[in-house]
Amino acid sequence: MTTSTATAGSAAHPGFAVERIRTGDITTEYLDSGGDGDVVLLLHGGGPGANARTNWQGFIPGLSDRYRVIAPDIFGWGNTDHPAEGEAPGSKTAWMRARVNQILALLDALGIDRVRLVGNSAGGALSLWITVTAPERVEDIVLMGSAGGKMAAPPTEVIRMVSFYKDPTQANLEALTRWFVYDESTLGSSIEDIVEDRFAEVSRPEIRRSFTSMYATPTSPAEMTLPLSALVRIKHKVLLVHGREDRFITPDSSVYFNGLLENSQLHIFEKCGHWVQIERRDGMLALVRSFFGGEL
Repeated sequence: MTTSTATAGSAAHPGFAVERIRTGDITTEYLDSGGDGDVVLLLHGGGPGANARTNWQGFIPGLSDRYRVIAPDIFGWGNTDHPAEGEAPGSKTAWMRARVNQILALLDALGIDRVRLVGNSAGGALSLWITVTAPERVEDIVLMGSAGGKMAAPPTEVIRMVSFYKDPTQANLEALTRWFVYDESTLGSSIEDIVEDRFAEVSRPEIRRSFTSMYATPTSPAEMTLPLSALVRIKHKVLLVHGREDRFITPDSSVYFNGLLENSQLHIFEKCGHWVQIERRDGMLALVRSFFGGEL
């Protein structure tokens, strides 16, 4: 049985409503711009305190005039249900499979047959897993600073990120937040608000439980990588976007994807870190709109 409860948008959430819907054993919270256009599904990243709102609230209005935009809290983050104590998936691969099932069940419950995917970081890896699992459900794909590719070595920044709960202080979270961008002035005075908001998230016991489970070891992000034999079977159009100064998922990840995904193209923003959708919002929106519009 599936139920849906809508929360009206407000001045704090312009351009979308906050919804909750139950599918099987999971209630998913998601942002929904409404509308009748093609559905663009935004999948957020996996840093401490990440959720759909923190990743996408400033991005959704730039697409919602043309598309219905949906951004869920992915299983293990935000206000989507978290696994109970002792019931978390036993590996990163098992977490990814649970998320694929969550997203496909969400689309089924909403009566959505096909989507255009935009995946950021861990959400990029999830986008590829969804595409390999159910290629008929995906129109095309944008991968932004996507995890799941090959890098020379795990950067120190990503090791510090996945080890956050070894020093779960607000000061540590603020340092990570500043490292996510090339020029922290692009965050303006909002950096304090971002850190405060995310620190409230990471202080929730269910968030901590899920995070420490999915990142049980510093090398566990490598488990997000799809086998080469799976990647080369993806024939969808793919736009790869990366910040040149991204120190969490370095650009060689997108270069790797570009060499394997048959119908891919790569755009690298100079003087840009991991949060392209924030540091280069307008440029990113222009690329995505052109790509989805068939102009790229």
